[in-house]
Amino acid sequence: MCGITGWIEWDKDLTQHPSIIENMACTLMNRGPDATGTWITQHCALGHRRLSVMDPANGAQPMIRKYGENSFTLVYNGELYNAPELKKELEQLGHSFGTSCDTEVLLVSYIQWGRACVDRLNGIFAFGVWNSQDQSLFLVRDRLGVKPLFYSYKEGRLLFGSEPKSILAHPEFPAQISGEGLAEIFAVSPARTPGHGIYRNMSELKPGHCLTLNRNGLSIRSYWKLESKPHEHDIETTAQVIQELLKDTVERQMASDVPICTLLSGGLDSSALSAYAANYNREHALGALHTYSIDYVDNDKHFKANSFQPNSDAPWIKRMTEFLGSEHHYLEFDTPELIESLKTAVYARDLPGMADVDGSLYLFCREIKKDATVAISGEAADEIFGGYPWFHREETLAANTFPWAMATQDRVDLLAPDFVNWVKPVQYVQERYRQALSEVPRLSGENQQQNRMREMSYLNITRFMPTLLDRKDRMSMAVGLEVRVPFCDHRLVEYVWNIPWEIKSSGDREKGILRKALRGILPEDVLTRKKSPYPKTHNPSYLAAVRACVLDILDDPNSPLLAFIDVPKIRALAEGDASQFNLPWFGQLMTGPQLFAYLIQVDTWLRHYKVSIY
Repeated sequence: MCGITGWIEWDKDLTQHPSIIENMACTLMNRGPDATGTWITQHCALGHRRLSVMDPANGAQPMIRKYGENSFTLVYNGELYNAPELKKELEQLGHSFGTSCDTEVLLVSYIQWGRACVDRLNGIFAFGVWNSQDQSLFLVRDRLGVKPLFYSYKEGRLLFGSEPKSILAHPEFPAQISGEGLAEIFAVSPARTPGHGIYRNMSELKPGHCLTLNRNGLSIRSYWKLESKPHEHDIETTAQVIQELLKDTVERQMASDVPICTLLSGGLDSSALSAYAANYNREHALGALHTYSIDYVDNDKHFKANSFQPNSDAPWIKRMTEFLGSEHHYLEFDTPELIESLKTAVYARDLPGMADVDGSLYLFCREIKKDATVAISGEAADEIFGGYPWFHREETLAANTFPWAMATQDRVDLLAPDFVNWVKPVQYVQERYRQALSEVPRLSGENQQQNRMREMSYLNITRFMPTLLDRKDRMSMAVGLEVRVPFCDHRLVEYVWNIPWEIKSSGDREKGILRKALRGILPEDVLTRKKSPYPKTHNPSYLAAVRACVLDILDDPNSPLLAFIDVPKIRALAEGDASQFNLPWFGQLMTGPQLFAYLIQVDTWLRHYKVSIY
């Protein structure tokens, strides 16, 4: 993986300002700690930071290739999992290759097939190609949005980058935010609206979209989207197809010139991927699979089961590591590290995010990076197969809002009244919900329940899943760790999208069809384990620490956060029994500690980025 950035401007000679693109690229150093490169012409400047995974000795970027009188320059972040097939086809068409990396395969694919090359790609990617002959830029983001890509287009100037920080590094791009952006932060966050860059004049290239820029202007088109059609297979065939797709996907994603590990929680999704990876290692004589898990100091003493988190991971991790024969690494973190990681996570995202869930993932990835460069993770299975509790509860299915936003009014009650009157967060969330429903590709003949479950799947795949993918990309790439997510293979997503809900939930269980597909791959007790989300600390020392931090913020008259919150209400919570504060929040509970941690992140973001309100 890598970090990419660029600057195109028709009314300025960019060769006179080389330090700007160098600084923009420098902000992405953590994404690509192994090498850096820039390429500048009069109207186009491209920057790249490289994390070497395939063909470390070659594949430097920006990569340039001449074809006749024309030349093409590529900056690319991602992995192509069908690169061997594409390379073979391109060689049969007369192309030759000087490297074994997928970067060159991607560039030659563009030269051969032009913008239509995107339809042939299987992978996770964000890339830009500059065509010197027609003076145009082609920007693309992968189908599910695994890899990030932001851009700003104003008055003939295009800036783009893997992360907002690269665009913010341009001297003529101020860190400003409007009322709409604030609504995203305080009402929608961290489930950012697709395409919304939060900062004023910044957008996100949506998943499955491509952008073309030339002297005539900018255009954006969708090259992939979910399509609804009748499902033709019975339940046994469906399970078999899922098993075959998942096996093929994991095996493709095990390709690497550096060792690959897996993240293992003992849950269904990570256990399945680890099982396939362990089998791959055995078949290719690669030695024992290395697996990693996360926990917190004294969590065994303080853990209390609830409907969101019914059991702890530790016994299940032990069960799976024995089954796999993996070399397992237990990583454990304490309160002081978690507190510090709240700020680090903001710098990684360039925005406040999922509080301690972000920070702990950053710490987890940081430790894994000491031994590995590539990891495989189970993100997206719950969104695709319908695993979250809100798929199975009448109150969330009947709610006229996002299932994770049912407590929006409770969150709004903690905001300053004047601020609420300005941004109207409840109405904002409702408008975004209506917008999302208007996009759902319907299937004629479905009954009311089938139609509602299709809506729920669409909301989760297009709104909630990008939140977790964004989190995983930013926290992992902040330490130069590449994380691959096999459940996001577009072939698998397309297939499962059209499986009727009665088959998806077969056996009257969440992800029932996935459990059926994994028979013979996992032990029976792991197959039937009830879903448990990403673990969080239950140590009371964490509550004490974030409470103290919030009280310090409330006592600081210079804190930029104070203008947005109801200070007396937050103070009452911080000085009272915040352990009793619970709101439904992203498949878990937003507890007092998580609320305080999020406020700390917002305060950190406003200060560090010197955000001005527009």
